[in-house]
Amino acid sequence: MESIHGVFPHIWRTIVIYFAVLVIVRLMGKREIGQLSTLDFVVAIILAELAAIPMGSVNIPIWHGIVPLVTLGVLEMFFSYLALLNRPLRKMFYGSPQIIIENGHLLKHEMRASRYNLDDLLSQLREKGFYNIEDVEYAILETSGRLSVIPKSQKRPVTPEDLGISTGYEGLPTVLVMDGDVIKENLHSINLDENWLRETLAEKGIHPKKVLLATLNTRGQILIDCQNDDHASK
Repeated sequence: MESIHGVFPHIWRTIVIYFAVLVIVRLMGKREIGQLSTLDFVVAIILAELAAIPMGSVNIPIWHGIVPLVTLGVLEMFFSYLALLNRPLRKMFYGSPQIIIENGHLLKHEMRASRYNLDDLLSQLREKGFYNIEDVEYAILETSGRLSVIPKSQKRPVTPEDLGISTGYEGLPTVLVMDGDVIKENLHSINLDENWLRETLAEKGIHPKKVLLATLNTRGQILIDCQNDDHASK
């Protein structure tokens, strides 16, 4: 029993810190998760360090860990808001994209300035399906460290527009049911109701709770995947 009582403080402290970090990261915005600039990376390291200290020692009051986390989160949101309004400040915090390839030629001075080597460049080009530097019009090293590639016009995939073929609007499919739950707000957004959905599924002998995913495309076709690995139906 004593060992259980000794472990319990570590458990609840871990839970509290976990949710505190989760809330702070969510408040910082999706950009913190989707891509990390230099500033974002520094904040992520500090957050991890601050979170680990109160979790590992029961002698430190829990609020001694929460206060620095909240302070750091507020500080990051404040500077992110300033950077949103002020371009020079944004450039100072997050840097600027750098052109690495221009018209099929390497810009060596830009690579040296960003300490970006040829192995990294060739690797990222291959990941995007480009094996010859000559096929690239522009390659831009973004502030997140990702490489954006614009191929030369002769190397771009052919599109219906290039062939003079007109195409209809496709749009995004609307999710109607997910994991057995009816997404009512999505139904309302396309001027349909739950009764229509249940009747449509009933015609196919399917109950909403048995549906893994049901979507409606812009052509009015409903695609249904059942939870019991039945084949998809329209």
